[in-house]
Amino acid sequence: QVHLVESGGGLVQAGGSLRLSCEASGSDFTITVMGWYRQTPGKQRELIGFAGGDATNYPDSVKGRFTISGDKAKKIVHLEMNSLKPEDTGVYYCNVVGFHKGLEVFDSWGQGTQVTVSA
Repeated sequence: QVHLVESGGGLVQAGGSLRLSCEASGSDFTITVMGWYRQTPGKQRELIGFAGGDATNYPDSVKGRFTISGDKAKKIVHLEMNSLKPEDTGVYYCNVVGFHKGLEVFDSWGQGTQVTVSA
């Protein structure tokens, strides 16, 4: 079993920045994909992007403001959020996909971390 722990969420004023982190732990697993999603009030969970992915594919709502970075070997992924807006308020989830014991695919989610941006 692969367990994800998120950190870094909280309350910030509009225009501010936050950095979310997500660390994976467990035994005998390798990571193929690390990414971030978010769910804002009244909307479905949406994909922000993946570590190592093309930032131009991020949703237009976050493009140019958010950056995802990660290290598969260290089993950690970050979401850097700048110029935050009140509409960025929501719950942010990390997602990690990989192989357990080289054979079994796993798809794990973090517990979600609340980001609140005040006007």
